[in-house]
Amino acid sequence: MEDDKSDKIYLINSGKIKVGYITNDGDEVILVILNKGEIFGEKAIFDNDTRNEFAQVIENQTSVCSVTQDVMSELLKNNEDFNVSIYKFIGYRFKKLERRIQLLLFKDTKTRLKEFILELSNDFGEVNPTTKEIVISHPYSQKELATLIGTSRPTLNGMLNELKAEKYISFIGKSIILKIS
Repeated sequence: MEDDKSDKIYLINSGKIKVGYITNDGDEVILVILNKGEIFGEKAIFDNDTRNEFAQVIENQTSVCSVTQDVMSELLKNNEDFNVSIYKFIGYRFKKLERRIQLLLFKDTKTRLKEFILELSNDFGEVNPTTKEIVISHPYSQKELATLIGTSRPTLNGMLNELKAEKYISFIGKSIILKIS
């Protein structure tokens, strides 16, 4: 929770966690939705202050493992490869968050969606060698996608249908098929 002591780092064993904060108006802002194998609470690596974000389970079968700040410090001190991996991961997370903020501030909804689809293709996409399309089997619901690009679910549906009509994307079940030009 926000204002909790920042003394643990968490690894997601299974399921999904959303990380965000509540505005002064009481609105929820989702910063990121994390999946199996990802960490959160990494602020504890840097200091022992209080948290300014919340983390909430969004999938029933979610399991996390906590690591205390002391144990993490020992791991970072005694394992150079682990140390480099953690800092690369944190750097990548900051880079993605900074890009998302720029998109939210300076781009229209359709551009944000297209950029997010490209990001999804990097994270979850596989090229179909036969059709030369990228099949993006992502873990997000439509509501989560809408939240992540800063729009409503109905607006997201409209934009997805526009992109489909423009033959930019298509769908197979929940997967997005990105057309490669």
